[in-house]
Amino acid sequence: MSRRRRPHPVVAAAVCVVLLLVAAGAVRHFVVRPFRVPSASMEPALVPGDVILADRSTRGTATRGDIVVFDGTGYFAPTAEDGGRYWVKRVIAVGGDRVSCCDPDGAITIDGEALQEPYLAPGTAPSEIEFDLRVPAGRMFVLGDNRSDSTDSRHLLGAPGGGMIPVERVVGDADRIVWPLTRRGAL
Repeated sequence: MSRRRRPHPVVAAAVCVVLLLVAAGAVRHFVVRPFRVPSASMEPALVPGDVILADRSTRGTATRGDIVVFDGTGYFAPTAEDGGRYWVKRVIAVGGDRVSCCDPDGAITIDGEALQEPYLAPGTAPSEIEFDLRVPAGRMFVLGDNRSDSTDSRHLLGAPGGGMIPVERVVGDADRIVWPLTRRGAL
């Protein structure tokens, strides 16, 4: 009868750690990815320091009204000194939409219809910047909810890409706050 040798506890622990790291990497790449909110541009929905999860199953897609995390390199962050690589904003319009600011009542319009924005803090103007454009196919027009403290598509209309981000740059929908615990929950 041959006896099977048990692995040394250090070897067993090392194998477990490696397996956990591989599993965590797979979850981060294929399922969800955490991001820390760096600024007040998405208040009141998100505040600085919130940790959100981006749903990786939605990467490369954008739907009006979604809060998305996207890679702003070359669009929102031309150089490393301009800020982080990843940005979180709300999708206002997608390819084919005509987005304008503002109608006689002060609302942003999509294809001539006033955009309902219940996520804005009371008294927030939809935009101080006027614009009227058609979003090209495969792009999205994004705004921060805190319009007076957000660098977004409005501010980059004359930049490469006209301030509109390729939808393929979407890392995922921000669907949940996980930290701090007092703010934990779905968006």
